Amino acid sequence: MGEADAKSKYKQQKKLMLSRNRSTRISFSANLPSDVGDVWANNAICAVLYTKDPFFDLKKSILEMIREVGVCNWGDMEELVYCYIALNSSQVHSLIQDAFLSLFSSSSHNM
Repeated sequence: MGEADAKSKYKQQKKLMLSRNRSTRISFSANLPSDVGDVWANNAICAVLYTKDPFFDLKKSILEMIREVGVCNWGDMEELVYCYIALNSSQVHSLIQDAFLSLFSSSSHNM
């Protein structure tokens, strides 16, 4: 998909979301911080997401990033946490924390 198509699709989605009642939705930003590591800057695409279940969607997104980018050490994981924190408003930070912690607490039970 070309850049013009992506912008057009984004505008359509934004218009659709603005027309809906957003009182129960949380928006995730789409601007990657300039100081993130190369792995994220070269391999990640940020997207805006409107959700009624931000905890579930954050966990899903985190798992996708771990698998797709190939997070294999704590340094990469710290960078991933930083990206999520930097991309989102402070209102979402506790959900991000809970999502990361729930993934690791559930994976530690499976070891």
